[in-house]
Amino acid sequence: MNAIQTVALTKYYGKARGITDIHLTVPEGDFFGFIGPNGAGKSTTIRILLGLLSPSGGTASIFGRNVRDKKEDILPDIGYMPSEANFYPNMKVGEVIRYSAELRKKDCKKEAERLCERLELHMNKKIRELSLGNRKKVSIVCALQHEPRLCILDEPTSGLDPLMQRAFYEILEERNKQGATIFLSSHILSEIQRYCKHAAVIREGKILICDSIEKLGHTHAKNVTLTGVAAAPALDGIRNVVTEGDTVKFLYSGEPGALLNALAGMPVTDLSITEPDLEDIFMHYYISGEKV
Repeated sequence: MNAIQTVALTKYYGKARGITDIHLTVPEGDFFGFIGPNGAGKSTTIRILLGLLSPSGGTASIFGRNVRDKKEDILPDIGYMPSEANFYPNMKVGEVIRYSAELRKKDCKKEAERLCERLELHMNKKIRELSLGNRKKVSIVCALQHEPRLCILDEPTSGLDPLMQRAFYEILEERNKQGATIFLSSHILSEIQRYCKHAAVIREGKILICDSIEKLGHTHAKNVTLTGVAAAPALDGIRNVVTEGDTVKFLYSGEPGALLNALAGMPVTDLSITEPDLEDIFMHYYISGEKV
């Protein structure tokens, strides 16, 4: 069964574009990355999946149930963490967490305590006394304490220090091994590469590519760094040029022989050719919308 499936999903805000013709399939049990720059359509897609927005066209389903018709049946299976969560400032952390559990009509006390201990979150503090990172931890506990089948997380690690980011992802990996589906919206590509099994890149409301992390990282393009020159050679297939003093860096997807011939006539004092990482590849998607 698919945890998430959308067919030709489209949303317009009046004449303004939200998302256009989104086809997305996330199998149950996947750890899925949803990647794109700000304004790409990530949050719009998520809000439709949660039933917070009605689509202008197409369909969205969670565990085979249409979001429009079965929202009340679907929501108990979802743990949602927004990019920015607002809580009542005078409530204590423990009160907010219990209130969240009561809304779901579920006793989550033991799991909430376990999560708070792992995240080093103190339940007796008031929300207004918390830092951004600690408010983020409250949001994590509220999203995960009922042990949902599907976790939808929108930019979850902003505000968390590196140690807490590691603890957070350890929790997600444990949940995923237990069968939960993780749907992670992020623009931090190192996180996607490290933890996700599959990913989709969205830009200007459209899916550019969707595949396994392994296949997304497999490309004929290379990172090239030249020292001793003021500019990149004039060749087709050169993108993402960065010049720093007498060093030029670029992504090259052309013929190796053409590059070597061009470099033979240049005053190169040092040369490095390496495999691009996922961030290099996706940055090209972000900028041009074309495959490398």
